[in-house]
Amino acid sequence: MLSRPPAPAGNPPSAVPQVVLAVLCGGYAIGAACGWGSPEVAAIMGDFGLSFAAFLAAVSCGLYARKRRSRFRPAWMLFAASSGMAGLGNGVWGWYEVIEGVTVPSPSLADFCFLLFAPPAIVGLLVLAKRPVTRAGWVCLGLDSWLIAGSLVTLSWSLALAHTAHFQGRSVAQSALSLAYPLLDIVLVSMVLALHFRRSSVHRSAINTAVAALALTVLCDALFSSPLLREHYRSGQILDAGWFAGSMLLAYAPWVARRAGEECTEEDVKPAARRVQPHGSRPIAGSLAALTPYLAAAVCTLGILTNVLDGRRIDRVVLFTGCTVVLALVVRQGIMLLDNITLTQELAQKENHFRSLVQGSSDVIMIAAPTGVLRYVSPAAAGVYGRDAEELVGSELASLIHPEDLGRVVHEVRRFLAAAPEDEPTTRIECRFRAGEQRSGGDGWLNVESTVNRHHGGLIFNSRDVTERVRLQAQLQHNASHDALTDLPNRALFTERVTQAVTGRRASDHDTAVLYIDLDGFKQVNDTIGHQAGDELLVQAARRLADSVRSGDIAARLGGDEFAALITGDGTRDRAAREFRIHEIADRLRIKLSEPYRIDGRDVRVAASIGVAFADLGVSPAGLLRNADLAMYRAKQAGKGRVELYAPQMQNEVAHRAELAGKLRTALNDGAFALLHQPVVELATGRVTAVAAHARWRSAQGILFTPAEFLRVGDRGRLADDGDRAAELDRWQLEEAVEQAAARHRAGYPVPVAVRLSARRLLDHALSPKGVESLLTRHGLPSRALVVELSESDPRIPLDDLERRLVALRRLGVRIALDGFGSGYAAISALRRLPVDVLRLDRGLVDGVVESARLHKITAGLLRIAGDLGMQSVADGVDLPEQVLALRSMGCTHGMGTAFSGPLDEHRLRRSLTHAHYPVPDLAGQGRAVVLTGSGLPGRQGGPVGPESLVHPPLRSNSETSVPPT
Repeated sequence: MLSRPPAPAGNPPSAVPQVVLAVLCGGYAIGAACGWGSPEVAAIMGDFGLSFAAFLAAVSCGLYARKRRSRFRPAWMLFAASSGMAGLGNGVWGWYEVIEGVTVPSPSLADFCFLLFAPPAIVGLLVLAKRPVTRAGWVCLGLDSWLIAGSLVTLSWSLALAHTAHFQGRSVAQSALSLAYPLLDIVLVSMVLALHFRRSSVHRSAINTAVAALALTVLCDALFSSPLLREHYRSGQILDAGWFAGSMLLAYAPWVARRAGEECTEEDVKPAARRVQPHGSRPIAGSLAALTPYLAAAVCTLGILTNVLDGRRIDRVVLFTGCTVVLALVVRQGIMLLDNITLTQELAQKENHFRSLVQGSSDVIMIAAPTGVLRYVSPAAAGVYGRDAEELVGSELASLIHPEDLGRVVHEVRRFLAAAPEDEPTTRIECRFRAGEQRSGGDGWLNVESTVNRHHGGLIFNSRDVTERVRLQAQLQHNASHDALTDLPNRALFTERVTQAVTGRRASDHDTAVLYIDLDGFKQVNDTIGHQAGDELLVQAARRLADSVRSGDIAARLGGDEFAALITGDGTRDRAAREFRIHEIADRLRIKLSEPYRIDGRDVRVAASIGVAFADLGVSPAGLLRNADLAMYRAKQAGKGRVELYAPQMQNEVAHRAELAGKLRTALNDGAFALLHQPVVELATGRVTAVAAHARWRSAQGILFTPAEFLRVGDRGRLADDGDRAAELDRWQLEEAVEQAAARHRAGYPVPVAVRLSARRLLDHALSPKGVESLLTRHGLPSRALVVELSESDPRIPLDDLERRLVALRRLGVRIALDGFGSGYAAISALRRLPVDVLRLDRGLVDGVVESARLHKITAGLLRIAGDLGMQSVADGVDLPEQVLALRSMGCTHGMGTAFSGPLDEHRLRRSLTHAHYPVPDLAGQGRAVVLTGSGLPGRQGGPVGPESLVHPPLRSNSETSVPPT
C-alpha cells in the first residue's frame, strides 16, 4: 500500500495510506496506554512490535532506494541501515525480556545496535541537505551544526549530563553508554534542525516526513535518557508508541513524493524556485536560517546562566563548549562579513555594468510608478523620442500616448497586472508616442513597441522606435492587396470586397452588380508598339476607370488587360430599372475606355468588352464573378466593344462546351479518330509527290466522318464554333501525321506530308516554332518533309503576327501552303505578305473548270500568278479526267482527288506508294484529244457527243469516306 502508484493527473491522491498509518499508530498508542491487557503482551508488543516497525521502515526505505535512482538514493539506504539497527536492537532486547525472561544487561548487544542507529541517520540527513556551492558554505554548514550541537550540549550538560557523567559506582562502559545516548541524540537533533533550514526543494514532502520521523525518535530517546523515566521504564509503555510512530513515519516517508506527484529532478524545481516573490514578502525559512547562529549562542548563554543562577561552579565542559560555540560564532561572522564584502563588490560591479548597458542601450528604459508618473528615463530618449530624459521624468505616461491608443494601453496594463507573475512575466504593448521637436517638428507621433515588466508595484518599459517597420508593414500590406502597375485593388482584395457586398449587404441592396472588363486589341498594342507602351496604356485605362466609377464603388485590375468594377446598389427593386441603370453605367465606362490613348506621341485605340452580372439572391461571390466573366466573353464573341448582361443560358452553353471537350478527349484517348492520307499527284507524270493528312471520326456504325460532323453531333445538332474546341484535335492531327510520316520515311517512303491548320491555331503557343522543331526532332522527321497548310484567313487575325510565325517555321525548313486560294476575300493580301511555297486551288474553282469558260479564265489567271511567283500549284477536288487535262493545260502542276485516289488508310497508302505512279489521261491517247467546244469547254473527239458526255460521275460526300477503318 505504501508503494501504491500516484493518482492520475487532475485527481487528488487517495487518503487511504494516511488513514491506515493513523489507525496503526493510534491503535498502538491505545494499547500501550491500556497496558496491552497483560505484562507478557506488553513486553512482546514493546520489544518485537518496535522491532517489526523498525524492520518495516528498513525494508521500505531500501526498496525505494533500489527502485528509484537519484542523488538521494544513499540517504534512503542509510535510513534503511539506521532502521535495521533499531529493529535489531529491539529484537535483542525482546530476546532477553521475552524469550530468556531476564533483565537486559548493561551494556549489551542491544545498546551497541541502538548506538549504531544515530550515525547512519546523521549521514543520511547530510545527504538530504542542500549542498553548499562554495567552500565558505561548507564551513558555515559545519559551524552551524556545531553551534546547534554545542548549544544543546551546554544546556544538557548544565541540566542533566553533569550528574550523569559521575560514575557513582558504575563502570566506565555504563557511564560512557549513558553519555553516548544523549550526545548522539544531540547531534541528531542538530542535524534535524540544520536540515530543516537547508533542506532541498526536491521531494520536499518525503524529506519533511523523514525529518519528522527522526525528530519523534530523538524526542523519545531524550525522554528515555532522563533518569526519572529510565528507572521506571517498562516495555510496552506509552513511550514505545512514540518509537513505533517514528518507525512507521519513516517507512511511509519515501513514498510521499510519489503519491503527491512531486517526483521530479532538481532541474524541474529550478524554474519554480526562480518565480518572482510578491512585493513585501520575505521567506520565513530564510529569516530563521539567518538567525540560527544567534539562537544557538543564546541557548549556550542560557546553559551558562543556569549554572550561575544555581550557584554552581561553572563546569569545565560547559566552559570549553561555550568557548568553542563563541569562537565558532565569531569565525562564522567573519566568514559572513568577508562574503558580504565580496557580494557588495560584485553587486557594485554588476550595478555599474547594468547602468552602462541601460545608458548605452539604443532602447529607451523607463520606470513608471503605480500612479503612471515616470520616475526614470534612460538617456536614449533624446535619440529615439527627440526629447531629453530630464524633460520626461515626472511626466504622466498617459499624456505621452496617442489618445486613440490610450484606452487599449490602459486595458492591457490592467490585464497584465492582474495576471499571476509566474504565468505572464512580461507583456508587449505597441502604441503611438508623442515625439519631440528634434524628431517631428513638435507635433508628430512615433510608433513605439514596449516590453513591460513589473517593478515594485510599478512598471518597467523597454521601448524602441518601430515607425519605419510599421510603415513598411503598411506598405507591404498595401502591395499585397493592390496591383503594382496601376495601384488599383488586385483580384484578392476585389474578391474580398465582393464577398463583403454579397454576404453583408442589406435586403434593399439586391441590385449590386459586378462589371468584368476586357480591353480588345491590347495584345496587338504589345506586339506592335511594345510592352512598355502596353503598360502605359494599362495605367491610363486604370486611371480612367477609377475616375469614372462612383465614390462608393470599387475598381480593380484582375490581371493582364482585365479589369473589374463593383457597383453597389441603390435599393431599386424594379428589374428593368436596375438593368437600365447598370447598363448605362457600363456603357459610359465602355465609351470612356474606348477613347484614344496618347502614348509616345501617337494615338492608340482599343475597345472595351464589358460583362455585367447582378448579385441576385443565392449567388455566391465566386459565382457572381464567374457570371460576369461569362457575360464578358459573350460580348467579345458578339463582336467586341459592347456590353452584355449575364443570362442563365450562358452557363448552359459553357456546360455544353465543357461536355463536348470531354467527349473529344475521350474520343482521342479511345482511338475513335483515325488519320487518312490522300495522295498529291504530279499532273504531268502521275507521280505521287506528297500526301495530305485528313482526320476522320469513326462512328459507332464504323463509318468515317469528318471532325466537323463529330462536333455537330456532340453539340446536339447546333452550329458548332469549333475554333477553340478543336485545338486539341488539331494538335493530335499534327503529331499523328508527323509520327506516321516518320515511320514511312524509315520504311523507305520519303513522301512529304501536308497538315491543314487554321491561322488561329498557328498562333497558339503549343504550335510555336520551338514546339514544331521539338516534335520533328522527337520523331526523327526532316523539316522539309512537313508542309503546313494555312486553311483560312481570319480578318481578326493580325497578318503581322501570322507572318512572323510562318517566317520562323520556314527558317526551320517547313514548307508553307496557302489552302483555299481563290475563295477568300483576303487571299490576295495573304499572298502578298505571307511566305508561301505552295498554292492550293479551292475546290469551287476546280468543279466547274471544264463547263464554265468564265471560271476557266479565272482559274487560268490564278495559276499564271502562281507560276510567275515560282510557286507550286495543287488543285483540290480533281475528280474527272477532263479536269486533269484542263488543269494541266492551264499550267497547274499538281492535283488531288478521286480522279487518282481518295483518302487512304496506312496500309493502302503504302501499297499505292509502292507503285509510285497513277495513270493520267493523255491528249493523244487512243486517238482521242481534248478540245474546247464552241463555248470554250474541252470535249471528246472520236466519240458521240451529247449531254451524257459532260455528266460527271457521282461524287462522294465531302464529309464521308467509304474507306473502312483499319
